[in-house]
Amino acid sequence: MNKGIKVMLLALAVITIQSCKTDVKMKAPLAAKKPKELTIHGDTRVDNYYWLRERENPEVIAYLEAENAYRESVMKGTEQFQKDLFDEIVGRIKQDDESVPYKDNGYYYYSRYEEGKEYPIFCRKKESLEAEEEILANVNEMAEGHSYFQVAGLSVSPDNRYMAIGIDTVSRRKYTIYIKDLETGMMLDDEIELTTGGASWASDNKTLFYTQKDDETLRSKAIYRHVMGSSAAEDVLVFDESDETFSTSVSKSKSKEYMIIGSSSTLTSEYRFLRADDPAGEFQIIQPRTRGLEYSIAHFGDQFYIITNLDATNFRLMKTPVTKTGKEHWTEVIAHREDVFLEGIEIFRDYLVVEERKEGLSHLRVIPWEGGEEHYIDMGEEVYSAWISVNPEFDSKVLRYGYTSLTTPSSTLDYNMENREKILLKQEEVVGGTFDPANYEAKRIYAVAGDGKKIPISVVYRKGTELNGANPTLLYGYGSYGITIDPGFRSHRLSLLDRGYVFAIAHIRGSQVYGRPWYEDGKLLKKINSFTDFNTCAEHLIKENYTSSEHLYAMGGSAGGLLMGAVINLQPELYHGVIAAVPFVDVVTTMLDEDIPLTTGEYDEWGNPNEKVYYDYMLSYSPYDQVEAKAYPNLLVTTGLHDSQVQYWEPAKWVAKLREMKTDKNELLMYCNMETGHGGASGRFEAYKEIAMEYAFLFSLEGITQ
Repeated sequence: MNKGIKVMLLALAVITIQSCKTDVKMKAPLAAKKPKELTIHGDTRVDNYYWLRERENPEVIAYLEAENAYRESVMKGTEQFQKDLFDEIVGRIKQDDESVPYKDNGYYYYSRYEEGKEYPIFCRKKESLEAEEEILANVNEMAEGHSYFQVAGLSVSPDNRYMAIGIDTVSRRKYTIYIKDLETGMMLDDEIELTTGGASWASDNKTLFYTQKDDETLRSKAIYRHVMGSSAAEDVLVFDESDETFSTSVSKSKSKEYMIIGSSSTLTSEYRFLRADDPAGEFQIIQPRTRGLEYSIAHFGDQFYIITNLDATNFRLMKTPVTKTGKEHWTEVIAHREDVFLEGIEIFRDYLVVEERKEGLSHLRVIPWEGGEEHYIDMGEEVYSAWISVNPEFDSKVLRYGYTSLTTPSSTLDYNMENREKILLKQEEVVGGTFDPANYEAKRIYAVAGDGKKIPISVVYRKGTELNGANPTLLYGYGSYGITIDPGFRSHRLSLLDRGYVFAIAHIRGSQVYGRPWYEDGKLLKKINSFTDFNTCAEHLIKENYTSSEHLYAMGGSAGGLLMGAVINLQPELYHGVIAAVPFVDVVTTMLDEDIPLTTGEYDEWGNPNEKVYYDYMLSYSPYDQVEAKAYPNLLVTTGLHDSQVQYWEPAKWVAKLREMKTDKNELLMYCNMETGHGGASGRFEAYKEIAMEYAFLFSLEGITQ
């Protein structure tokens, strides 16, 4: 049966469809209204689309497929353009690409792609880059027969013989760990299900520590010890994180001397350690959890180095003897600074490298352990992003770091901390020979919020663009969990810039672009600041003649999708179109449901709606609950049926309610990938089909057809 006809027949129970003649546009799907009362704190909400949560209900699947069919119908005229955009985007990608090798325990490790292949090949070479290549995992071969395939947590035993690897074939982030004998190339019988994918080897080359997930909530809840060759049913529980607001993980210190268990919530951390050569021993707590106390650890010599917010809003660096780890023994290495946010460290034998953020930009600070002058690495651009890369060896004077900007492709560099020489090892190649960074201009501008706070906006456009108020502009935002969307290069974005678009990132509150206070000012009972900041940035771009409301577009994903829903409820007239990717829009209902993945661990980010003060506040901005009978911008909403982070029914319900309530004739389209989850397609190129669709949506609203 023709797929389009099948979709229509399945959907008859919930939608009305016009004639399927090619010259008649399909009617928008209308989901059935099945009222459900939700009562708490004496308040009753009526949710007409709660039933869309029934993933196994054929009526739900029919509705999702009908939405896909409708989107295809509306965008039918862009099908060739989407294909051309996909070819254009993929045409910029170096097909036979290879990562920069790094050396660890006598081997150089790297990954590479073969032309036309979707997945990486993980490899290593012994001692020298001239040695024979050993393929650890050819994911292209492993993925055959699967519509989705993802590997994670490749980890090699200390004797270099065995490799643990996590595999997910559903896109729910439930990985099964397998073990491969690298000498024989055979997979062992070991099979450990329902994990995060990663595993850490003890020093005996046969003991693995791994993190198990809760099957329903997907919370990382327990650490187990597995002995190679035994059944997973015999694995020993070494740590159970009973607090549902916490998640746990296990890793190995850079020194290779300790196994480390970390347990954390939004506001609180706790770490345990065990000598890696004593895997059956008992883990010891470094500092018992105290609400509001955050810390992370690194081992060097006879000390643990600790990044902490103890009496330090923007964090400071401490150290403590391995034999005395409680906070009463911590001594200061780097003091707290109100204008500098301490983000991370990398320890070498002779140097300490500190990752800091000041005035909204990342900086790498090099400090000799024994005398000598400390210094910062010069980045050379006004708007950029830099980070510490893979540095597995202590005994090195070379720091490997990453760098990118809105006009500079992602780059890997080696920096000699002694003589301060830089070597560019690799820069992402933009294939085709037409890209020249000199053709583009990047800058940072500032909008001023109603309370006087300056909000940074990173902007890039093609040189020669006249700021006349008529430029199509895409404003991107996130603004949650303290995650900062730093300015970075994306070759697919050239398809926008070369067609006259301005691209901008709003560094709103809820991120940490200005350090921890910027985050604290955009969460819990101050979450509204994230939304008003974004709209303020939109207004500033209009005021400064970058664009106008007729040509301004907004985009965000996940918690950034919540942002999209909130800003168009507040000021829909600011935007001509919006793309909301896997949007978290049903905030109140989700946060009241402790069985939904990741809910309880989010209370310190959004609040616990079982408490009335948080319930009322969430309700005041929850995009789904605040949909009104008014005009909304053109909307494209994306989701995945197997999404483990934001369940598919949130965007589906939101779209259904918008269809019912909105008073405009603007487009409202939804794309549900029926085979993937939160991260979208797993292959290297498949994800660009969705980007091509999103761009075609934006271009069609501007009348751009080629």
